[in-house]
Amino acid sequence: MTEQRQVWQEKAKKEDEIRDFLKERKVIALAGLHKVRAAQLQELRKKLQDVAHLRVIKNSLMKRVIRQYENKPNLDKLEDHLTGSTIFLFTGMNPFKLVLLLEKSKVRTTAKAGDVAAFDVVVPAGNTGQPPGPIISQLGAVGLKTRIESGSVWVNKDTLVVEEGQPISERLAAVLSKLGIKPVEVGLVLRAAYDDGLIITEEQLALNIDEFRKNVEEAFRNAFSLSVNSAYTTHQNITFLLQKAHQDAYKLGVSKNIPTKATIEGILRKAHLHMLGLERQLGLAKEKAQKG
Repeated sequence: MTEQRQVWQEKAKKEDEIRDFLKERKVIALAGLHKVRAAQLQELRKKLQDVAHLRVIKNSLMKRVIRQYENKPNLDKLEDHLTGSTIFLFTGMNPFKLVLLLEKSKVRTTAKAGDVAAFDVVVPAGNTGQPPGPIISQLGAVGLKTRIESGSVWVNKDTLVVEEGQPISERLAAVLSKLGIKPVEVGLVLRAAYDDGLIITEEQLALNIDEFRKNVEEAFRNAFSLSVNSAYTTHQNITFLLQKAHQDAYKLGVSKNIPTKATIEGILRKAHLHMLGLERQLGLAKEKAQKG
């Protein structure tokens, strides 16, 4: 068998595998591999093995398979998003749930110069485990005050060395690595997803859960207020509507002096207060007459 024939057979085998993935899974998502290192990718594979099959595929190979595959409508539109190094996720999971899962599956790693801090990085007070030497000046250069105790370098107090979202310098990256602090989170960010004929872009997949929760809560409050004001009964507002109706009926009964078991006490209290007011006015009138 010639070498060229072996290459063709290997390509055909890969194409068959991709077609099997397309047939078995409803959703095909793709993500870039920028700054994702091999060890981190392996860890992500393990975390996601129960929900998605991750496969690095050359864009040219994927395009060829897509153009030949006719069992999924609009699959060819996925070609517009095949740029750069790409990893494909074949899954049956809703793409938006997949985004949330990927967010939770991010891996913390050591920093390199220019990486962005995933959170406020605080070097804690205590023993660094490092012997006295050049480390003292290295720690001082990034704002850490130190002392030598029991043959080790100690950090005097908890110190914020970089804020969330800020770039990490080469000097700080080296120090954090020596201290075993991993300030960078690496994971897969979906570039696009195909779901049963629909292409969902990266912008559409971006989820702000806190903002979404606030919007839902605000929508619920507005709907609840509207239903109460229009006396439209639902499972959620029926208790409130009955309480409001009771209060309104009570106020009406007391204001119109309609005696019932519920209103009689309020009517008597109102009459008593009215009597006290008349008594006070009568007293004032008498004082004025005596002075006159």
